[in-house]
Amino acid sequence: MRPRTLALAAAIAVLPLTAVSLGVSTAQAAPTPHATPRVALPNTVNPAVAHSEKKGDVPAEQQISVAVSLKLRNADALDRFLTAVTTPGSPQFGKYLTPEQFTAQFGPTQQDVDQVKAYLAAQGLTVADVSANRQVVTAHGTTAQISQAFGTHESSYVDPQLQRAFFANDAAASIPADLASVVQGVSGLDNHAVRKNRIAKPNSVTPNAATSTPSGLSPAQYDGAYNLTKTGADGTGTTVALWEFDGYKSSDLTTYDSQYGLTGPAVSTVSVDGANYDSAPGQGMGEVELDSEIVRGAAPKATQLIYEAPNSDQGEIDMANKIVADNKASVISISWGSCEPDTTAASMTAVDNAFKQAAAQGISIFSASGDDGSRDCTRSTSGSTVKAVDFPASSPHQTGVGGTNLKVTSGNAYSSESAWSTAGGGVSTVFSKPSWQTGTGVNGTMRTVPDVASNADPQSGFAIYTGGAWQVYGGTSAAAPLWSGYAAQFNQKAKAAGQPVLGEASPRLYSVANSGNYGSTFHDVTTGANQDFSAKTGYDQVTGWGSPVADALTTALLGGGSTTPPPTGGCTAAQLIGNGGFETGTAAPWTTSSGVVDNSSSQPAHSGSWKAWLNGYGTTHTDTVSQTVSVPTGCASATLTFWLHIDTAETGSTAYDTLTLQGNSTTLKTWSNVNAASGYVQQTVDLTSFAGQTVTLKFTGTEDGSNQTSFVIDDVALNVK
Repeated sequence: MRPRTLALAAAIAVLPLTAVSLGVSTAQAAPTPHATPRVALPNTVNPAVAHSEKKGDVPAEQQISVAVSLKLRNADALDRFLTAVTTPGSPQFGKYLTPEQFTAQFGPTQQDVDQVKAYLAAQGLTVADVSANRQVVTAHGTTAQISQAFGTHESSYVDPQLQRAFFANDAAASIPADLASVVQGVSGLDNHAVRKNRIAKPNSVTPNAATSTPSGLSPAQYDGAYNLTKTGADGTGTTVALWEFDGYKSSDLTTYDSQYGLTGPAVSTVSVDGANYDSAPGQGMGEVELDSEIVRGAAPKATQLIYEAPNSDQGEIDMANKIVADNKASVISISWGSCEPDTTAASMTAVDNAFKQAAAQGISIFSASGDDGSRDCTRSTSGSTVKAVDFPASSPHQTGVGGTNLKVTSGNAYSSESAWSTAGGGVSTVFSKPSWQTGTGVNGTMRTVPDVASNADPQSGFAIYTGGAWQVYGGTSAAAPLWSGYAAQFNQKAKAAGQPVLGEASPRLYSVANSGNYGSTFHDVTTGANQDFSAKTGYDQVTGWGSPVADALTTALLGGGSTTPPPTGGCTAAQLIGNGGFETGTAAPWTTSSGVVDNSSSQPAHSGSWKAWLNGYGTTHTDTVSQTVSVPTGCASATLTFWLHIDTAETGSTAYDTLTLQGNSTTLKTWSNVNAASGYVQQTVDLTSFAGQTVTLKFTGTEDGSNQTSFVIDDVALNVK
């Protein structure tokens, strides 16, 4: 092995994007044979194709835009990090990543991006954009070029259920085998998918009825009912992103604010893929204004960024990635969705990957669970006979929000709540049950929806100003922004307390719900039902754990985030080392000498990509890596384990280069070049004698002036029980 260099590797830079346009085919045809074999991309055919009538070929010269989604790296390490970063007491709790850190550790590499761009350009497509987090490459070309690139055929269809014409690929897309390890999927091969808002009006209100004075719940009423007035927060210093496929009128929002005496930062629009509907909002304007006004009512001082994207698979994917790459918001509110069976699975995976990045960065996401009960496809292709849930509410990396009917006292206090009869809920057919979804009493291996709830029944709806008049609106579209407003309040309180923001909310909310604090932190909704599920004590698939008691919930969550030392009596089984696999790509909470945390291929990690590589320079050199932990009193055992690989150019039985492990000032064990082996060897050290103490564990590697020895450490754990 060659000696290491002391120079640190330069950070990978995202190269400027150059768009290329090549020749255009003149006819759509089956792809010609390729020198390399091709592999199919699963879940890339829109489900509507199976239920629709084919009408003919899409013209060969018609332009089509696609979004090629790239795979995340180090998936197991990412899952471990997402668990640790949301677990109070974990050394990694609340230590969120920046977008740059996430991309460096888990995102596609620049080499991956360049490989995909080169292939697309070689097929005659114009590469239009690469998302800042490198997860999506956008390109466009003619139908013939798209068909050639992805080994598919584009046809025109009519959906008989929706009486809607659309185009789609007839069969699964394919790519060259050498791209299979890089490409997750491709979206844009059809234009069937349209996200629907989750807005509802009372049955007693005639369509488009509007009044000059407000009727329905005011901010004082819903804030009072859910104790949002008792948290001591108003969203100051926080930012909420609204996920929208239409626009709004600023004059409507200011009228709402004026009516209720609300003041806060002006709302601003962030365009995605050139979309900006504000000059001429469409039928979804009421949805956008409902979202904004409810957030304003719950967290008036929060900054609102309204992201507006084209209503398509590609638009949704691009919006998800732009929000997380921008990293300006700590909360995302989503009131648009589509039923799982009628949504292309590859597109859902691409969006969920962006949600993983949001969780890693400490961004909370709240999504409406739908307004068609447990039959979410009622107004979609599959129809009302299919039990289904709504996406994105079914993603395991956000919080799905169901609906209730709320009764408020004359003094604006909570009176009672029942499940809304068409609140979305049920069992996902796409996503497995996440590890944090415990205590629900629901058997099975798939994710259940929703997680929480709040007022959504239009019969107990909200006063909303839209289209120049007052309306009464409900729907889980109103419940998601209310919870988003609560999250903004919490983040303000957390910052003031020196604690991390809420981040991925569900793991923390489930932890509270499964504790003795449940009865004081949530309104448990026990009456009412949707088509297939009934509300009941505890968790149910209509209202989740229930609606918030905001002040008590905030107290419980902040208590869970305290950084008090381990208990002095008794012992709770736990793993105490933070970042034991070094997979965050940074040292913290370790303290190391320069260049120790490393992901180069010269010395592979035991697992994942990162490890601690001490020495290996072949010159006189000392490296250190240390971490301080507190071992509780009362534990019967405290066992340190780690994997050690020793690689050396030394020969003979003399210990020239050494690795020493110390616990505080006590030397626990020493290794040397004499212990070199071809692979990793697990080491075990008993630390039970340190019970009740705070101990600094320190590895020190020393080399003499010739012949390198590398001490490579990975997967460190300290288990107490």
